[in-house]
Amino acid sequence: MFYKLAQKFMFQMDAETAHNFAMTNLRLTGTTPFNCLYKQRIESKPFEVMGVTFPNPVGLAAGMDKDGEAIDAFAAMGFGHIEVGTVTPRPQPGNDKPRSFRLKPAKAIINRMGFNNKGVDNLVANIKASKREAVIGVNIGKNKDTPVENGKDDYLICMDKVYDVADYIAVNISSPNTPGLRSLQYGELLDELLQTLKNKQLELEAKHNKYVPLALKIAPDLSDEEIESIAECLLKNKIDGAIATNTTLDREAVKHLPEHTEAGGLSGKPLTSSSTVVIEKLHKALKGEIPIIGVGGIHSAQDAKDKIQAGASIVQLYTGFIYEGPELIANITKELN
Repeated sequence: MFYKLAQKFMFQMDAETAHNFAMTNLRLTGTTPFNCLYKQRIESKPFEVMGVTFPNPVGLAAGMDKDGEAIDAFAAMGFGHIEVGTVTPRPQPGNDKPRSFRLKPAKAIINRMGFNNKGVDNLVANIKASKREAVIGVNIGKNKDTPVENGKDDYLICMDKVYDVADYIAVNISSPNTPGLRSLQYGELLDELLQTLKNKQLELEAKHNKYVPLALKIAPDLSDEEIESIAECLLKNKIDGAIATNTTLDREAVKHLPEHTEAGGLSGKPLTSSSTVVIEKLHKALKGEIPIIGVGGIHSAQDAKDKIQAGASIVQLYTGFIYEGPELIANITKELN
């Protein structure tokens, strides 16, 4: 009830203003008695994925809490894991505003944020300051002004700095809003990147006496051949997990809405089935040897169940959470118990 009232108020604002308003209030209330406004108890069995024990199968996808400012608030809502980021080595403002647009009739969002964040050092400090009542994933990327051919250097910097505070690390090469980034999903560039990151992971494991799994986040806009090629690279380089999928560039499902012409990645209900199809194909190509975190258009417990049946081990929410509220977490965990 409280969320629906808050949503009605925030939906009077533009999407980014509403996001910033919500994040400020969650940051301020996360560890105070005021978190009773959204706190809920989630009863669920734990899930082990990538060698990490997740208290329940529902997580918050990257992009909501880019700087790890409201970890405690999202944990209070019942998320079993919180993926913060995408973070880059240096702070950056992101793309020009406006850059986030609601498509209410489709329960969708188009964004072209462009990895706006306060930098990896700030994120690490925020994680250390949190109570850490959920699994913490850190989603890492490259700065916009770093050439694609040098992109792996940015991932290595982030990986080195977040390794000791992360429960897992997600490698984002699939956002459509950083020029050239998606080219890292293909062929020799992907193989070289994954090999470099795997070597760094083993080096950091020895340094910290702790193994932090690596997961690769992929796009939904991939051909069958590209999915198979990515799967081969993941298996060859012994990457621990995959996250499927990021936002889409496809506008077919929303071409009747005026906002469909806005550049950026589309998320929400229009992505539900296409994301599930990619999960199914990726799971088959991986031969069940590498777990998948399913994300994309989850607006109901049935949507989450479909992702699990397609091959995902656990799921993440973003746009579905914005439209449906924290109750969705409870509904999904009840369905998947």
